[in-house]
Amino acid sequence: MEVSFGNTGYYSMRARFSSNLRETQGQTGLVFQSNPAASSQMQQFEVQPQPRPNLMLPVLSPLETRVLGVLAEKERTVPDTYPLTLNALIAGCNQKTSRDPVINTTETEVQGAIDSLKARTLVIESSGGRVARYAHNIERVLQVPKQSTALLTVLMLRGPQTAGELRINCERLHNFADISAAEAFLHELAERPAGALVAELPRQSGARENRWVHLLSGPPAVQDAASSVSAPVTGAGGVAVAELAAIKANVARLQVEVNDLKALLAKVCSELGMQG
Repeated sequence: MEVSFGNTGYYSMRARFSSNLRETQGQTGLVFQSNPAASSQMQQFEVQPQPRPNLMLPVLSPLETRVLGVLAEKERTVPDTYPLTLNALIAGCNQKTSRDPVINTTETEVQGAIDSLKARTLVIESSGGRVARYAHNIERVLQVPKQSTALLTVLMLRGPQTAGELRINCERLHNFADISAAEAFLHELAERPAGALVAELPRQSGARENRWVHLLSGPPAVQDAASSVSAPVTGAGGVAVAELAAIKANVARLQVEVNDLKALLAKVCSELGMQG
């Protein structure tokens, strides 16, 4: 059997093979039956494109997003102590600054959130030291660049923000050249083929810019724009969870300050011999 190459090489090879096959059948009396299925597969053989992996994640709880955000933040701001210990992670979750809402979570709750994130490979536990340390795995799992991770981190820690606010608040994580650079990565996250990770909220009454929100905890409960203009929110049912938590935290802080002032006033009155 000869093999010739060129435009007619395949047909020349096939013709010679068929001729040799017929000659062999005549000499031996054997009949070779072709397999239509196999022949069809050989004729139609081609590399099929692999399906894209499903990068959608289960909805994370607010505490899980807080833990994930703290790990991503501390990787940039305190690299010398990263990965974080459990105690450092708790302190970052309960931090009073650069957090919205401010929370007060426990060791058991944070450990539960870590275990859940580890099951989804979003958090990795490092071994070999005296204490366990934890690192995030956002870029690999979500397949996003570090610039997008910076935006997601600030959204997870501080809640909905405008592109201008995000650019300022991301300075310690990534220095965006201008607002349009931050907006470009926000739009990439919103148009991600495997599922949007952020969304642009409707513009609030009197606001100059739209705010952005992350979707790792599911779609936000956005109040209808018309109803928000026509009637103010008077009940807790119409207030976002983050806003309600922030209000409670502010009330608790003010109560502490009032109690301190009362104690100070009583002390002053006592020293002056006055009745409070």
